[in-house]
Parts: sequence; C-alpha cells; structure tokens
Amino acid sequence: MPEADTAATIQLLAAAVIPVLFAIALHETAHGWAARYFGDRTAEMLGRLTLNPIKHIDPVGTVAMPLILTLLGLPAFGWAKPVPVVAANMRDPKRNMIAVAAAGPASNLLMAVLWAVVFRLALGWEQPQLGARQFLLSMSQIGITFNVLLAVFNLIPIPPLDGGRVLRGLLPERYGLRLDAAERWGLILVLLLLTFGILGRVLLPVMGWLIDLIQLLVGI
Repeated sequence: MPEADTAATIQLLAAAVIPVLFAIALHETAHGWAARYFGDRTAEMLGRLTLNPIKHIDPVGTVAMPLILTLLGLPAFGWAKPVPVVAANMRDPKRNMIAVAAAGPASNLLMAVLWAVVFRLALGWEQPQLGARQFLLSMSQIGITFNVLLAVFNLIPIPPLDGGRVLRGLLPERYGLRLDAAERWGLILVLLLLTFGILGRVLLPVMGWLIDLIQLLVGI
C-alpha cells in the first residue's frame, strides 16, 4: 500500500475512534438511564451507567465479529455488551420497555445533532492549523454518519434489536410471545439481509433523509 494511502487510512481511523466509541457507549448507557427512570436499577448496581466505552465493549461482538466479517469481504456487523435490564423491576414492564428500547436510538440521533453542530463550528474555524480543522471536520462527519447508522439500524423491527423490543411492547401478548420465540434467529436474519444487500437498499435512503434533516436543523 502506498505511503499516502497508509497515512490517509491511519488519519481516518484516528478520526473515527472517538465518535464511534462514544456512540456505542451513549447508546448502551441510555438504555440503562431509561430503565433506572422506570424503576430498574440493575445497570446502575452493576456499574454500567457510564460513558466509559471499555465497559460496553463485547470481545466477540465489538471486536472479533466485525474484524472476521471484514476479512471475509462481508458487510461489517457487530454489537456492544448489552446493558442488563430487568423489566419486572419497572412500574409498567411492557409499556416501559418500549421507552427503554427506544432510548438507545434516540440518544444516537441526539449525538448526531451535536456532531453536526461541531461540524458547522469547524467550517467557520479560520485558524492557521488547517490540519486540525480538517481532522475535526472528518471526526464530526463520522460522528453524524455513524450515529445515524446506529439509530436506524437498531430500529429495525427484528429482535433482539431495539426495534424488535419496541415492536414486542406494541404487539398483543399472543403475538409478542411468537416474536419472543423467533428472537434466537434474529441476528442470523439480520446478517443474511446485510449480506444480500437488502438492508442497505432500505436503510441508506432513510439515513440520507435523516442526515439531510439534521444538517438543515443546524444550518449546514
């Protein structure tokens, strides 16, 4: 690989570290914060109500799986260590779980807006450190895109994704039980949809619309 390409790759990875790690950490912590609000303190007692990314890294889902899939030439796919939630501890378990599940994607959309604000501020930065300005622009662009991706992807109504949890709470119990039974096949189904490009054709237009909306909101 030419030196210029190597340097560009290193710069891209360096710019991605902070937005990616904190997008994952905020997503999981938001689930825990919401659960605590509704009466379940499990995540708090286990020390998971933290933005420290290390606490949320799953060795298989966050590191090994994306790496293996990338080496195999397949779409990168992974997961963080889920924040433990005990629905029975909540005041209204079924209804409260809808909000707990939605809290993760909602936090990512909020963070995408904050990164868009950073991007706008960086655009107006007229300091001589052009390298630092470009690095901040790259970091904020990654922050916007990755957070929107994380939000949209997790809202897919397939368990165990957050969208599946939301759907479970909205369905009548007899249908919800059937969805519970299908959960063990959920990740396999998602991986197949990714591999055959079906999810990409659905998610990319939604992501593009959300990114355009966020940019409009902050005046980019």
